[in-house]
Amino acid sequence: MEKFDLETLVRPNILVLHPYSSARDEFTGDEGIFLDANENPFGQTNRYPDPHQRLLKKALSERKQIPVENIFIGNGSDEAIDLIYRIFCEPQQDRVIICPPTYGMYEVSANINNVEVIQVPLNDQFELDIDKILSHRAQCIFVCSPNNPTGNRLQNIERLLREFQGIVIIDEAYIDFSSGSSFLKKLPYHPNLIVMQTFSKAWGLAGARVGIAYASAEIIALMDKTKPPYNISSLNQAEALKVLSNPHEFERQLSIILEQRSLLEKELKELAVVRHIYPSDANFLLVEVTDANAIYQYLVDKKVIVRNRSTVVRNCLRITVGTPEENRVLLDALGKMTEETGGKGDWGKGRLGSL
Repeated sequence: MEKFDLETLVRPNILVLHPYSSARDEFTGDEGIFLDANENPFGQTNRYPDPHQRLLKKALSERKQIPVENIFIGNGSDEAIDLIYRIFCEPQQDRVIICPPTYGMYEVSANINNVEVIQVPLNDQFELDIDKILSHRAQCIFVCSPNNPTGNRLQNIERLLREFQGIVIIDEAYIDFSSGSSFLKKLPYHPNLIVMQTFSKAWGLAGARVGIAYASAEIIALMDKTKPPYNISSLNQAEALKVLSNPHEFERQLSIILEQRSLLEKELKELAVVRHIYPSDANFLLVEVTDANAIYQYLVDKKVIVRNRSTVVRNCLRITVGTPEENRVLLDALGKMTEETGGKGDWGKGRLGSL
């Protein structure tokens, strides 16, 4: 890759942007009589949160061994995605690349920001078509690895990092479920790299909406000055700090999910309606079935909700790994359906253990 010049990729109005200066920017202490932010003096959550999430960034820095200045905290990863468009993509002028099937918000956010999307589909092995990607000029490329909805880790990202002339965003929302290593260690060598992670998956905080972007200090500074001042509530910061302070519980839950993923895959393979189960490095399985629409509706009627992904991968359901009890309910429902349709029955009962 040629010498990287970040400023050539940043929208001019963002380069000269003066961020909003909040009361907590001007005074950062914890003690005193606070009469500076027009807050209600009564209540438990009456004070504005730390706009820079200092304690949370410090805890993440210690866990990930990444300097604080290389960490951005967003209102879910969706905020980080939106900021990337606002910082690097001029509406009605610039283009981005996505590689379907993949996470749908990359395209939705592009449409919201009026940025053209170039689609370079994954190949038959659900890997990147690097030659075709490099044949296009674009400001950014979004890559999900492990990928949603296919579940696999993409194996040919290294060449993309070396040769793509724009910003490379690697979304690692599911990285904790994978035996492979994160691209965080590559940050010092690729100034155009942004790695996204989240508290929504392995950390169990989907309801708190706390996403993370790791990048060069220069990119993080651009994201910090472009975001709203108080983008993460004090309640959500506290929840993220709480789970980070209990790594043993994190590892316990993670081990259960990984064990259940293997058992679920093994049991599903016994079903006559299952044609193929794609390898997964995530907390879900992409399952090709005989009739995705019919099976999906059957499960809905049994109050078991999976995701019908047949519009993006033919005849496929995406099944999230639940608790042992939830997985057993799923398998029992599918077992009954198999019996009703004349296939093998009486399988998957009592084999998944319990918490």
